[in-house]
Amino acid sequence: MYIRWIPNALTALNLIAGLCAVLVLQTGRVGVSALLVVFGMIVDGLDGRVARWLRAESEFGRILDSLSDIVTFGVAPILIMYRVELRHLGVLGDAIAILFPLCGALRLARFHTQRGPADTFIGLPITAAGGVEATLALTQPALSPAPVILPIATVLLSLLMVSSVPYPNFKRLSYPKSIFILVPLIALLIGCLLRFQIVGTDVLIFAVLGLYAAYGMVHAIRSSLMSRKHGNGDMAHGAKK
Repeated sequence: MYIRWIPNALTALNLIAGLCAVLVLQTGRVGVSALLVVFGMIVDGLDGRVARWLRAESEFGRILDSLSDIVTFGVAPILIMYRVELRHLGVLGDAIAILFPLCGALRLARFHTQRGPADTFIGLPITAAGGVEATLALTQPALSPAPVILPIATVLLSLLMVSSVPYPNFKRLSYPKSIFILVPLIALLIGCLLRFQIVGTDVLIFAVLGLYAAYGMVHAIRSSLMSRKHGNGDMAHGAKK
């Protein structure tokens, strides 16, 4: 009986990570706050899978998960970005700071009311958006010559969450056995990158999450171009007839 509460305990740990990220941020430790958001992402990726393994999925768990997500991936990341960059933009920065968690809440509400393929998300998941936002804030020193990049990226992430762009749901994918051969090699590569300081942990995490966010945009643009091409081809074919 108590085993069924394990997924909910993991979800609560996700919420705790988000709350700790907010508290740590008040002391000025932006990097630690961002890493707590990333830790929340890891836990968030486990709770649903554990619930399915234990056959302990419930409506209570789904609601708790969404409430945790809005804190850890909606509020905490934008507070990190606000402290780093947005607070310097006055009213515009305040508006962008409100937009991000608002779009995250709309994204979660739509997730619970719309049904689609289990292997696809409609719109960028708030988990990924929050992870990108938190780690993106850590790149502020490198982007200081062009401070406009961070606010624009925040608005773009907000709009992607409420867009109809499809994203793969890796939580639902069944992985081939060959992936267990690749995992140690990938871990070794990441270990070497970090050990020899070729890239920082924050940059590495941001790169992975950023690629996921960019994937949806590239896929949507490509699909639009392909459909337009086919549409023009059909019109040309009809004209010949």
